[in-house]
Amino acid sequence: MDQLPLMNGIALRMRNLADRQRVIAQNIANSETPGYKARDMAEPSFAGMVNGAGGSGKVAAPQVVLTDRMKALGARQPLVGGSVILDKDITETKPDGNNVTIEDQLLKMGQVQADFTAMTSLYRKQMNLLKTAVGKGGN
Repeated sequence: MDQLPLMNGIALRMRNLADRQRVIAQNIANSETPGYKARDMAEPSFAGMVNGAGGSGKVAAPQVVLTDRMKALGARQPLVGGSVILDKDITETKPDGNNVTIEDQLLKMGQVQADFTAMTSLYRKQMNLLKTAVGKGGN
């Protein structure tokens, strides 16, 4: 099963969703911590999934290079390799510098649940197809 690219992609996404749920829970736990900045998980790289699945290695993620003018305007170099990132979708910042909004975090938690449900459904359907293909019945 570990050799099937679709199953690997589903597993990668499910691990990413589990990590995202953990990060959102940490945001909620720190919603009253002065200066705390909301975090989120970076989406898995499609290029990494293709290259990791025995692809030709020709799919590459875009590279972002900041110019001095961009840095002067406050732009920051994106994190490479780190999958926990600062949340870009914030709606307010409190006077103490904390930018966690419980409502936003609960909406994100609901999205994680919906995405996880979709992945488990896709996994179940894929397993049924494989069982049917090998003659074990696919109910």
